[in-house]
Amino acid sequence: LRSVVDSAIYVIAGDPKMTKFFPVLLGEVGAGNTTGFAALSKNFTDFLCLATKQPNAVYTGKSMKDAHDPAKNSRMGEKAANADFDAFVGDIGTALAKNGVTSANNKALVDDLVALLETTRTDVVQK
Repeated sequence: LRSVVDSAIYVIAGDPKMTKFFPVLLGEVGAGNTTGFAALSKNFTDFLCLATKQPNAVYTGKSMKDAHDPAKNSRMGEKAANADFDAFVGDIGTALAKNGVTSANNKALVDDLVALLETTRTDVVQK
């Protein structure tokens, strides 16, 4: 799961439609500081573990609403619209494929992950 999450972060960071949301993270990584990347990777992995009911999963990050609100999270560049969320889900699909998981070989997993992500849309989309 961590490999998929890290791949997703790289895909999202490389997507020109998404960079506006992560100026702090991209600046840090560009300067060789990966502490923010590591924290995001941990939080996203923990969130997915908890959401998929993995044993002993604990998520200690911000709520999805607060994490994606620049007024409550100074690391967030701006608020997201529905089109931005759709691009995010597409980037997650790209990251899954980079790790060998596609609708062709594991449709149920891909569909389940998309359904899980959709449960966060109303908190993430704030524009």
